[in-house]
Amino acid sequence: MKLNEIGPAPGSKRGRKRVGRGIGCGLGKTAGRGHKGQKARAGGFHKVGFEGGQMPLQRRLPKRGFVSLARGDTAEVRLSDLQDLPADAIDLRVLKEAGVVSQLARRAKVILSGEIRRKVVLTGLLVSKGARAAIEAQGGVVETAPANAAATPASDKD
Repeated sequence: MKLNEIGPAPGSKRGRKRVGRGIGCGLGKTAGRGHKGQKARAGGFHKVGFEGGQMPLQRRLPKRGFVSLARGDTAEVRLSDLQDLPADAIDLRVLKEAGVVSQLARRAKVILSGEIRRKVVLTGLLVSKGARAAIEAQGGVVETAPANAAATPASDKD
């Protein structure tokens, strides 16, 4: 076998369809576009979902569900990530400096994934029940997160 004899398997490659090249090709005259109408003409397409002026399906159906704008604000931190940090007192600033969470994160939540074999003090972080139990089992302390300063206190209305 020589390099110049190598080729694709028979039938694996097909030539592209050449439309509008006469009656013999089967796609002459209208070139597979049918007769008249918007889609038969050059540039004749509307945006996705357009139904010719009829109210589109996505507007006829009711809205449902909710997407929180703050969904990317909370970063997840594994217990195994805390194990690798050099500091014993851990807060959001320490996690950001170590590159464990994004600089854009406003909060971080420690979850029960991996294991921790040392004593740590968590300040101002959210902690799952399982992670809290694992940290406290190693003699660590979980200090509750401070109240959110951006939240407005409930006002007394008469």
